Amino acid sequence: MLKPETSTTTTAVKRRVSDPLWVRIVLISLTFLFFVFFIFLPLGMVFAQAFQKGWAFYLECITEPYAIKALQLTLTTVAIVVPLNALFGLSAAWAITKFNFRGKATLKTLLDLPFAVSPVIAGLIFVLLVGSRTPFGGWLGEHGIKIIFSTPGIIIATLFVTFPFIARELIPLMEAQSRDEEEAALTLGAKGWQIFSKITLPNIRWGLLYGMILCSARSIGEFGAVSVVSGHIRGQTNTVPLHVEILYSEYNFTASFAVASILVFLALLTVVGKVSLEKHFQKHSLEN
Repeated sequence: MLKPETSTTTTAVKRRVSDPLWVRIVLISLTFLFFVFFIFLPLGMVFAQAFQKGWAFYLECITEPYAIKALQLTLTTVAIVVPLNALFGLSAAWAITKFNFRGKATLKTLLDLPFAVSPVIAGLIFVLLVGSRTPFGGWLGEHGIKIIFSTPGIIIATLFVTFPFIARELIPLMEAQSRDEEEAALTLGAKGWQIFSKITLPNIRWGLLYGMILCSARSIGEFGAVSVVSGHIRGQTNTVPLHVEILYSEYNFTASFAVASILVFLALLTVVGKVSLEKHFQKHSLEN
């Protein structure tokens, strides 16, 4: 049985029919040119420069010890930051969408703080808080704990710039879902953890994974805050973006583009994961 068209659908159809051909051509052309000049062409230049001196030199650049150490530090940071942000994002989204409390609007506003603060300023804030010349940083140093110019500082800085991604992905999704299932489970005697694991988490799993992918991509490419707190110590505190910057500043252009291609590959993997999750999410939505 055919469903009657809604007014929105009818308007959209009429708009598509009534739009002049030249308008559609111009809009499509502008979109295509944007992708060509700002995405495909720059990416092509990265690979062209990376392989300028041949495959052997490319492999040498991406497998030399400093590059391997930078990649290991980047992946280690992502492996720590993403689960922590997932835990925070779930907690924040659960609190904001399921409870009413004083300061709720303030909490939602604070979630956007990393978007408003420059990453460089965020790095400077942590230097002022836990640097070796600060009282707290000096006390930590006396107890053998080093934050700035070490891996913990990089992780903390990355946490700060990435913590809104998962929460901001989950909050609209959880607000759109009703509380009927949770309330029904509660009246049947289910405990809080049972409600979360059996009802809430399955309903938001695709949104959670999508937020984790976005958080991973931001963590991999973070430069500003990490640059301030890392100290640029080769083989110790350089992530892949920092290693690329050092190679480029030393006029080792081919090597810098070769290492940068690693970031491109990681970005492409992120895009593939994002698209796959979107398809699964759409399929799941249609099934429900």
